[in-house]
Amino acid sequence: MTTRIFMGYVPSRPVKRCLFQCPQINRYSLHSTKVSKPLRILFCGSDEFSCESLRAVHAEKIANPQLISSVDVLCRPGKRSGRSMTRIREVPIKAVAQELNLPIYERDTFRGWDLPRSQNASINLIIAVSFGLFVPPRILKSAEYGGLNVHPSLLPNFRGPAPLQHMIMAGEKKIGVTLQTLDDKSFDHGLILSQTSSPGLPIPNPDHCTYNGLLSFIKPKAAELLVQGLRERVFVPPLLDVGHYESKDLKHAPKIKPEDRRIDWYGMDAITIHRRHLALQRLWCTIFTNKTSEKRIIFEDFEIVPAPNISPPDKPNNTDPETDESDTSKCSQRSMLFRTPEGVQKSIPYVVDGEAIIIVVGNEALRVQRITLEGQKPKPASRVLADSLTYVS
Repeated sequence: MTTRIFMGYVPSRPVKRCLFQCPQINRYSLHSTKVSKPLRILFCGSDEFSCESLRAVHAEKIANPQLISSVDVLCRPGKRSGRSMTRIREVPIKAVAQELNLPIYERDTFRGWDLPRSQNASINLIIAVSFGLFVPPRILKSAEYGGLNVHPSLLPNFRGPAPLQHMIMAGEKKIGVTLQTLDDKSFDHGLILSQTSSPGLPIPNPDHCTYNGLLSFIKPKAAELLVQGLRERVFVPPLLDVGHYESKDLKHAPKIKPEDRRIDWYGMDAITIHRRHLALQRLWCTIFTNKTSEKRIIFEDFEIVPAPNISPPDKPNNTDPETDESDTSKCSQRSMLFRTPEGVQKSIPYVVDGEAIIIVVGNEALRVQRITLEGQKPKPASRVLADSLTYVS
């Protein structure tokens, strides 16, 4: 591990580091040399991950007012949603801030905006957790202690706005948290002040862990790391770089796009599709319902199962979705025609399994119980395809 110490943004002479290292968190304290003024924090956040950290910071303010004097909250404005665009969807952290009776500011840009005064004094620390807006140098320099960020990965691995989703899609077995400074040039390039010890914490049930499950697991650990960093005043110069994660195969975690939920049945294997479903939930593809019409279908669930013993397509299909009393040792193959992301028409084989369907993907298969056809409500998968497919390859 390479250790570097900084006085603000400027490298300084080595300072003797101390003194304890907790078994799960890689951090070093500078003992009594670390003192600060009472913190007047501007907390910038948005989603559930940041809500947990805000609650923890507020609880620490109540318990330790000598450390934290005030907490103000900055969030993004609500956005119009729904078919008529008349409903305003607020970010979750706004409701938490209102519940905690904290001052709230709403901004979609820092342009033309200065830090507010809290209790008639200047904000002296900015904390951004899953905020989504880049905090510019002008704002960082106006806070005496700069800014902190909590990121749910062992940086620099999974640097980007969607680390949890990309970890699940990559099949990771371990996860960690990083407390870093807010960099004045780019996201997730700050000085690492505290970090989960390598190789990280085991992800619970990693082969079946969903995004919500991983979020529930990691967000209290991130909040704990943040509060511990405030108690140890890791933001006070000289700053100590304790980053330790090293890998030649660093993975990036870019923003999730709608196209990331599109299934390419010939470009993905069953494990890739299943992991993508765990991370992103409702995956989709476009199928042809007749020779000229195509519709989007959304898959509500996936389960990896052994590939069925398929009979030739021209033999009668003995599986009755109503009774499901047939011999399932050999199933008649059916197929649906879909459009690949490149625009090519291809067929994908499947068999009926009661109200579900089993889609053959290479040497494996995926069982789907419910499907939503574009413009309709979720229904049993076999019924959707039986009612919709008048054209098969």
